[in-house]
Amino acid sequence: MTALGIAIGIAAVVLLTSIGAGIESFVLETFSQFGTRVIGINPGKTETHGGSLGVFGSAKPLTLEDAEALRRIPEVTGVVEVVQGNAEAESAGRQRRLSVIGVGPEMPRVFEFVVASGAFLPNDDPSHPRAYAVLGSTARRELYGSASPLGDRIRVGSESYRVIGVLEEKGNMLGFDLNDAVYIPVGRALELLNREGLMEIDLAYGEATRDDTVITAARRILTARHGQEDVTLVSQQQMIDVLGNVLQVLTFAVGALGGISLLVGGIGVLTIMTIAVRERTAEIGLLRALGAERRQVQALFLGESVTLAAGGGCAGLVLGIGGARALHAIFPLLPVRTPWTYVVAAEILAVSIGLAAGVLPARRAAALDPVEALRAE
Repeated sequence: MTALGIAIGIAAVVLLTSIGAGIESFVLETFSQFGTRVIGINPGKTETHGGSLGVFGSAKPLTLEDAEALRRIPEVTGVVEVVQGNAEAESAGRQRRLSVIGVGPEMPRVFEFVVASGAFLPNDDPSHPRAYAVLGSTARRELYGSASPLGDRIRVGSESYRVIGVLEEKGNMLGFDLNDAVYIPVGRALELLNREGLMEIDLAYGEATRDDTVITAARRILTARHGQEDVTLVSQQQMIDVLGNVLQVLTFAVGALGGISLLVGGIGVLTIMTIAVRERTAEIGLLRALGAERRQVQALFLGESVTLAAGGGCAGLVLGIGGARALHAIFPLLPVRTPWTYVVAAEILAVSIGLAAGVLPARRAAALDPVEALRAE
């Protein structure tokens, strides 16, 4: 029963940390698949100081002209203007409500998208772009089946577009399916969605450039254009680092919850070894009478305690790892990843608990007087 308590504790630690580490890996991979050297600029400042400034504190919308000004930053290697909304799409007699994403021509390079067939949006004048559209993989499949959509016309909202390309499948972004979307020029998206300004401007920068260098330059340009600092700038790497830290803390927290079972198991080891000393008092006296030294008796009980905890720990590892794999097999969408550092740490912890719980009973056994112990017979 004592070994079972240790096993349950270790299994809980391994299982919970496997789920936590799996979720952490899934979220970080989701963000990393769109590149890590990107800075997102959104209208409105998330940090506020003092009271409201009324009309003087209102944020101005991001415009196509802002994007062109940011393009002149020497360290910037790509600029993507973004507008997003929803509209009814119709083609080949099929209708489907899609996400409409207005972007610039550099979007595939900046966000690491791959064009499966055809081409992406051309580098037209942003204020007068041609009516071209690019479909995500899911949108193409739902509207055209196995047929090629290239060259066909698709109605998006009240406007007609010619399909010039299809993107390869890309993962979801926090539940948002980028495959079930139609990509059109940002200038046309502003009119179609009746938007006053851009939702976001994304800046790409080279590997030799620090993100804070680009952030400082972009903030200076936009403050000069808007007359105040009314935007929020966050780099992709900053978001990944913050998410990574938060998820690591959560993983550690759920592992600590499982560790409560280990504490209970440690109390069980202490109890069972204390009982063992009482029940084997005569045997201890006989060993001492035959010449066994105190440290030998102490080592005997410590070894028994550690073996008991280590055996329970190994059983718990089998249960925990097996349980994690079984969960993933039953729920394939549940990300599970067993961190081997936690596995090793859990087993070391189990052995340490056995050692700590066995110290007092072992010292008590070693301290018994041989004559008094033999009388216990």
